[in-house]
Amino acid sequence: MKRHFKILLAFFSLFLLAGCTKASDQTSTYQRVKDTNTIVWGIKNDTRLFGITNIKTGKVEGFETDLAKALTKKILGKKGKAEFTITTAKTKIPLLNNNAIDAVIAVMTITDERKKVVNFSKPYFNAGQSLLVKDSSKVKSIKDLNHKGAKVLAVKGTTAVANVHKYAPKASVLEYDDYGQALSALKAGQGDAMTTDNGILAGLADENKGYKLVGGTFTNEPYGIAVKKGNTRMVKAINQALTAVKADGTYQRLVQKWFGGIKGLNLQEVG
Repeated sequence: MKRHFKILLAFFSLFLLAGCTKASDQTSTYQRVKDTNTIVWGIKNDTRLFGITNIKTGKVEGFETDLAKALTKKILGKKGKAEFTITTAKTKIPLLNNNAIDAVIAVMTITDERKKVVNFSKPYFNAGQSLLVKDSSKVKSIKDLNHKGAKVLAVKGTTAVANVHKYAPKASVLEYDDYGQALSALKAGQGDAMTTDNGILAGLADENKGYKLVGGTFTNEPYGIAVKKGNTRMVKAINQALTAVKADGTYQRLVQKWFGGIKGLNLQEVG
């Protein structure tokens, strides 16, 4: 009888421990940022307009860093601090899992595959595939490239290549190792248009006068803020903060600050 009681007691203890662990997972990041009055954000430092290092100051500047600061104030109050850690495609999820950072805001597309390993906020930038062309180009949309002889420039290994085959199957796709090479090819007249996310193309258009975005977006690949899997309380806080910065006009001001004046970019579409 005593043996049976001990076994039941052990199972009951394990049940309570599992429940406490689950509750802890849901609140651990949120509790940490509250305790430290600081949110450590994982950011990019090489993506123009979103997050790029200012060579004069050495600081990362962009839409995402400004938005992270605004969200921090909404979550923690006026005295809340935003700190930044540079991340890459390979490091951002490991840094989250190791609690080295609290959230990632780094042009990270919300996908079903990524949802298996992180929790996402609601979208903060409605990214989608678009086209970059010379100002003098007659191309107005992806439909204008669906003919033999049309050449579209893209980066190897990206979904952009498959999407061109889907939406303009008659066009040829020329693939390059990086965006710089693809842009150089467009400048040299080796293709009719370059394609990738509208946000990245906006940065290229901003830096290279004489180029514009056309046709809006023909895919839906929104960017979201990622937190460690299971931290639902932190996701809730971020979503509430996103709603608040849109309600008070902060979000619109930041979109205008960083993306206003980019030819062909629909600001209402991205927001």
